[in-house]
Amino acid sequence: MKRMIVVGGGITGLSAAHRLNQLADESGEDVQITLVEAEGRLGGKLWTLHEDGFIMEAGADSIVARHEAVGTLVNELGIRDHVVHNATGISYLYRDGELHAIPANTVFGIPMDKESLMASTLVSEEGKKAALKDFEETEHDFTKDSPIGAFLRTFLGDELVERQVAPVLSGVYSGSLDTLTLGSTLPYLLDYKNEYGSIIRGLGANREKFQSQANKKFLSFDGGLSVLIDRMEEEMSGVRILKGAKAKSLEKCGDSYLISVEGHGELQADGVILALPDSQVRGLLGQAAPKKVFDTFTSASILTMYLGYDLPDSELPADGTGFINAGTGEVVCDACTWTSRKWTHTSPDGRLLVRLFYKNSNPKFEEISSMDREQLIALARHDLKESLGLDAEPTVVEVTPWLGLMPKYGLGHRTAVEELEQFLSASYPNVQVAGASFHGVGIGLCIANGREKAEKVFGK
Repeated sequence: MKRMIVVGGGITGLSAAHRLNQLADESGEDVQITLVEAEGRLGGKLWTLHEDGFIMEAGADSIVARHEAVGTLVNELGIRDHVVHNATGISYLYRDGELHAIPANTVFGIPMDKESLMASTLVSEEGKKAALKDFEETEHDFTKDSPIGAFLRTFLGDELVERQVAPVLSGVYSGSLDTLTLGSTLPYLLDYKNEYGSIIRGLGANREKFQSQANKKFLSFDGGLSVLIDRMEEEMSGVRILKGAKAKSLEKCGDSYLISVEGHGELQADGVILALPDSQVRGLLGQAAPKKVFDTFTSASILTMYLGYDLPDSELPADGTGFINAGTGEVVCDACTWTSRKWTHTSPDGRLLVRLFYKNSNPKFEEISSMDREQLIALARHDLKESLGLDAEPTVVEVTPWLGLMPKYGLGHRTAVEELEQFLSASYPNVQVAGASFHGVGIGLCIANGREKAEKVFGK
């Protein structure tokens, strides 16, 4: 009998256990699959809350729809009829006390053509001229391990990057452009520069791909992302699921492994998938964990707040879906999503629901993270009054901190992952690490990675 253990019941671990269950059924082999989760629920950062008719996500609010693994899983689970897509609209940057529309035909604020560049209200004429050098300067020695900030500034100029691109990219990837690599963010930009001689020209040549992705780019479910989690659990009747069971250690025992689990003693496994944050993987390995490798991994923190109102959604600017704060005024939050506008299923009766984001890159984050609930609500209300003129009393407030749990890929990340996997292959054969700490941020990438690791472990 094969004994497979997945540690971690977030979306990566669930995807791995679900795929192992499929492989066991397909093979006809006698396989025992166990999923170990420290919390009393499954889903990790995917966690849907319901209050006063609003649907709110404690973690991620949607899934990038283009990932093949997402469509495959949705179809396997039979939940296609529950899928909902985002409404499209204008995204804004809040700068100098005003909302500025991010120009159409841009990718993360990077123009696809000269017309989009010239339409920007965020960049001066001098800054636009500097960005046009992208069409003239072709020589460079950048690689996919180079900082994306240096690459973009070299060809697009400081002003466009700092005023229009950096707020968007830093918001998505939770880090400074000087510590994020091309390879871990937008590797295709280097390919476009090499192939077309221009970043802008390359984006324009691939316009159709980006525009098709922009329309209905994200998906969720009519009852929130927990629809996905709940259905996955229902479909895994052949998997032993242990909730509220914290894994404490992993030890090699001959050709198999012993995992010590609180409340369940030692569990034996022939194959193990550790779908956990890097700090928890390090803890399981104990003294055997390669220090230099694990010291390379870094993480960020974020605090989010939902505020729901007994006001119509139409109180917000028409056709908008939210803003990113460029950090130059009285507004403190890093971003604000107009949730009831972007995701109409979150407020079926059309009442206003917004979500604010405060990240640890924010210069005030240390102060923010020490605030109590009433102080946080006051801060959020201040930000909404300053940015949107919204001064009403919210009827629903949901505060969710994720401290030290948002993976951030620094310059040595890819090398560290390769070294960790080489170490595991040599010292812990058939133990795999999986998930956002190592193999890509985003639900789609986590689903694909969980399935891939399941196939590797099952096949050995």
